[in-house]
Amino acid sequence: MRIPLTSQLVLSSLLAITKAHITVYGPFGKTTVAPVQSGTDVRPTTTSYMTSNGPAQYTGLAAYNDIYLPPPAIPDPAPATAFTISVPNSASLANGLSIPHTGSFFGFSIEMSVATQLIGTNSSMLHVPFLNLMSVVAERAGAVHVRVGGNTQETAYMVDTLSDHKIIEKNKEDASNPTSTPVLAFTTDLLYMLGNVSSLVNTKWYLGIPFNDTRNWRLAIAEQAEEILGDNLLGFQAGNEPDLYGAHGHRAPSYSQWDYFGEFGLLTQAYANDTKVTKKRSLIAPSTQGGNWPDPNSDPNNPTRPVGAELVWNTGFVQAYDQFLSALAVEHYPDNNCAVIFPDPNNKPKDLQQEFPAYLTHQSGLDQVAPHLNSTMLAQGWGKPFLMFETNTASCGGFPGISDAFAAALWAVDYGLQMANSNFTGALFHAGGQNVTYNPFTAAPTNESAIHQWTVGPIFYSSVVVAEALGTTNTSRVKDLLPNNGNQYTPAFAVYENDQLARMVLINFLNDPTGANDYTATISVGGSQFGEASAVPSEIRVKYLLAPSVSEKQNITWAGQTLGGRFQVDGRWKGTETVHSISCDQSANSCQVKVPAPGVALVFVSDSAQRQAAMPESASTYPTTVVTKTANTVTIDPSVVATSNGRGGKSRGNSQGGTSQGGANGAARVGASGATYFIAALSIMLAMGLSRSA
Repeated sequence: MRIPLTSQLVLSSLLAITKAHITVYGPFGKTTVAPVQSGTDVRPTTTSYMTSNGPAQYTGLAAYNDIYLPPPAIPDPAPATAFTISVPNSASLANGLSIPHTGSFFGFSIEMSVATQLIGTNSSMLHVPFLNLMSVVAERAGAVHVRVGGNTQETAYMVDTLSDHKIIEKNKEDASNPTSTPVLAFTTDLLYMLGNVSSLVNTKWYLGIPFNDTRNWRLAIAEQAEEILGDNLLGFQAGNEPDLYGAHGHRAPSYSQWDYFGEFGLLTQAYANDTKVTKKRSLIAPSTQGGNWPDPNSDPNNPTRPVGAELVWNTGFVQAYDQFLSALAVEHYPDNNCAVIFPDPNNKPKDLQQEFPAYLTHQSGLDQVAPHLNSTMLAQGWGKPFLMFETNTASCGGFPGISDAFAAALWAVDYGLQMANSNFTGALFHAGGQNVTYNPFTAAPTNESAIHQWTVGPIFYSSVVVAEALGTTNTSRVKDLLPNNGNQYTPAFAVYENDQLARMVLINFLNDPTGANDYTATISVGGSQFGEASAVPSEIRVKYLLAPSVSEKQNITWAGQTLGGRFQVDGRWKGTETVHSISCDQSANSCQVKVPAPGVALVFVSDSAQRQAAMPESASTYPTTVVTKTANTVTIDPSVVATSNGRGGKSRGNSQGGTSQGGANGAARVGASGATYFIAALSIMLAMGLSRSA
């Protein structure tokens, strides 16, 4: 069942409405949630550190674990706490700049099986916190890119309907080990749900072609998504980590890059012959995880296993399938927690305290991109985008106390900008269900949704920082500055926009509540050393990403605001934004910026960047007291219909549809004012309206 738009009668009755809020009634009367708190109301986490070595012992839902690791000690010798960073003002004088990037570089990957937990119950009931969180990123980036897929896309199949109005149904019994992922049945309403999100927030989608049956390709998802999502569809992944197929029992153990080459060829034949798929150049591949296929040119008794995708490139893959490839992609996690998820006496679980320091160095990001530098260069020559299609802190759910701590936010800012610096064209950070620790955002457990709101992970804050650093001009070029003699604890990046220095990102990985290891960077722009005029402005503006320690999980702020602690998140900022103005010494061509330990400083240098920093928050958000239990009446802001982003699809339809329960035309599509699949008229579940956040 799908209910994209309300009828014209309901819309016309709302033309004078400018704002509408939500009140939802359940069987026990009106439901309310805790009032919105200010940024200073988030209570510091009471920290009891895990002091034993080895894996964490926690029996509850992993997303809400109470594992806190002691912060790593200050290195000896400690890095200098005062140093100069000199950068040219003109991009033409900055060697080694990246390719131009869009603000939507840092996106999200959502496991297909949890789409109804995170995005919406169906096309008629979108989750308000998800809309708000996507709006937070889209305001800064211009758009947000989201993949719905993962392991569960590989065996998914489309059906006409499911019982109880469900749009996804899992069959765990049919799952194949060792990935323990369910087989999914889904309906087209999943796609309408994504389209409805795009009608409210400028969200673009990646999907995947099921790759488990190469004799009977299930292309319905491509046929329907192309029609339903239109230009909000970015492409289809063809094979998810195929280099693990043999090890995970999805193919013969001998499955190789050549086998993948052949199967991809079979897919392109089916793709070419499917008249319902009109955009043939829409496949994304090979999405290898890396380090699994042996190099045939290495010692067969001790073969090397390249992490990069060179083994696939060496088959002539891109040249053979160029007309079908819209982008190239890999997937990679720096570590894994699989020994805890899948116990094996031959695979000892990782010691969390030993793992923790690795996420608090610039070297980590450098190590993650190093195997792919050749691929990013080749992709440019081939004229293809190169994506990190799935990543996060550690596979198999992440590490408790690391993946959900402020350390992960610092790591992801550094890693994300390092990927941009290394000419990736986008990166998608993965989100699963409540059984993983690395989620950028987690919905409350279903049985607690009446009393709890959502929880954001530290990595969501990273997405906001990177989006704001890259901006919305689609001209941003990034350079790793390696300041402080390349010290791995004090990295910095420059961002050039329209060929001029616009912003800088300064990171302090150290943890020192005394302030003794805060550092002060003296920024110098232009000058005789670059053969150009000194260009330090009279003042700069700075926003800070802060937390009391690298082990902190809840008390995290961006520019003085927070999204809330555990079970407190509705996707709207709490508190007052704080943007620091710092006076510069133009006679000395210098500005001094202090970076706390730990913390991130986003420095706005150019006039246009400073205007951006000074602008008040203007994202459309969706305030709600929603806990959905029964049917409700709906009110919406009709202006959204006129200002929504993206076309609905190639078949937009002009028919009208009702939304009353049991109505004969309750599932009809409606086209109106350029937004075809709009969330409106949710008589079953939701009453929604737009407002401006404070």
